[in-house]
Amino acid sequence: MEKFSNRQIEIMEAATNRISKFGIQNLTIKTLAEDIGLSEPALYRHFKSKNEILLNLLEYFQTEMRNRIQSIPFEPNATEGDKLRKIFHSQLQTFSDKPAIVSVIFAESIFHYDDGLSKKVSEIINMMQEFVNANVDAGQKNGTYKKLIGTSTITTIIIGAMRMAVLKWKLSGHKSNLVKDGKTVLNGILKMIENK
Repeated sequence: MEKFSNRQIEIMEAATNRISKFGIQNLTIKTLAEDIGLSEPALYRHFKSKNEILLNLLEYFQTEMRNRIQSIPFEPNATEGDKLRKIFHSQLQTFSDKPAIVSVIFAESIFHYDDGLSKKVSEIINMMQEFVNANVDAGQKNGTYKKLIGTSTITTIIIGAMRMAVLKWKLSGHKSNLVKDGKTVLNGILKMIENK
């Protein structure tokens, strides 16, 4: 991950705050410069464009997400289902704590005009799919998950259901309990696939 200057981090945090309060559509270099008391030319010295700020935000989140998920401590006797619950708990808690990142990741309708941003969002989604896919594959191999449906189909069902839970939370204006709702959805899916 590239190292960001303190000013760049300040700008990314200000962008995150603005997105949290007013939505991604209201993020402009002009409003961002006003938010942190910089002139627009001064801000352009740190980032070439609004999209570059968003791209760096996504890069920052992607690295944080990979490190966080890879360092989750699992109990020695944890089943694949237990591990998956912990992974999603960590992810949903992060979204709950930083709702602006959800606005950025879920803004793909805005991003399809920008290849760099689209590609970065795809990488983040693919990374989550890889974590889930590896979990389902291991669970089917060690017999903790049923083998009625293929690994990639189960992964799609899990990711799709969790995306829906996040979207419902986002549309509620973050009023619902994302961690609790996501846990309920995941437990429902695990009930269908776990061998108990």
